[in-house]
Amino acid sequence: MDPAANRIREAMQSVSLLRQSRMTNPALHAACLEVKRFQAQRFQATYADLLVSRRYQGAAHFFLNELYGDKDYAQRDLQFARIANTIARLFPAAVVGTAAALAEVHALTEQLDDRMARQWLLTSASSIGARYIQCWRAVDDRLARGRQLQVVLHLGQELDHLTRMRGVRSLLRMMRAPAAAAGLSALQNFLESGFDAFADMKGAREFLAMVNDRESAWIASLFDDDAVACETRLLQLLAGTQPH
Repeated sequence: MDPAANRIREAMQSVSLLRQSRMTNPALHAACLEVKRFQAQRFQATYADLLVSRRYQGAAHFFLNELYGDKDYAQRDLQFARIANTIARLFPAAVVGTAAALAEVHALTEQLDDRMARQWLLTSASSIGARYIQCWRAVDDRLARGRQLQVVLHLGQELDHLTRMRGVRSLLRMMRAPAAAAGLSALQNFLESGFDAFADMKGAREFLAMVNDRESAWIASLFDDDAVACETRLLQLLAGTQPH
């Protein structure tokens, strides 16, 4: 099996098992949705300036909707899992690499969100910010948080690389009909929207540097800062009274 296809298959198996486990536990499922919703709000507030920037809004919305949001990705995951063994024959190598990067991001994010949700059920606090910080520190996996950020940045780099390759946009358009016939419309939409968002920036270096700086700062704060100060900053950010 192609190495990229193997990465996709393993990642989707991991996501599927986590999703099945939560669906048999309504409380855990609800807790995971709460965690995801809060994280999407935090991302939206952290990148409020980029979400309205003429140059960066496409990429910022893409990251929010496809990586940091509380959207249901079940359809896309099902398509990924179904074609893992044949993806190398359906898409060009560069596109397969981007799909594999997405699968890795998604699996790691789901694993961390699942662990957060399990702590969520064991934790109570005066505010949602305090509860989130307590769960983050109870999960206590700095290495995985750093890895999560690195795979997100890698996905961004893969998309940026695609935009620099001649003919890829035309190729993606040509793939619409075969992808639809194969039941891969969700995957096709992801690839096209990601390509367009990154192509519009005409270079992703500055955008990815801002994501790296801001996410690294939040990771450090959530692990190391005084809990009350971190909670205050987090709630002020969500209220729109705190810089990014």
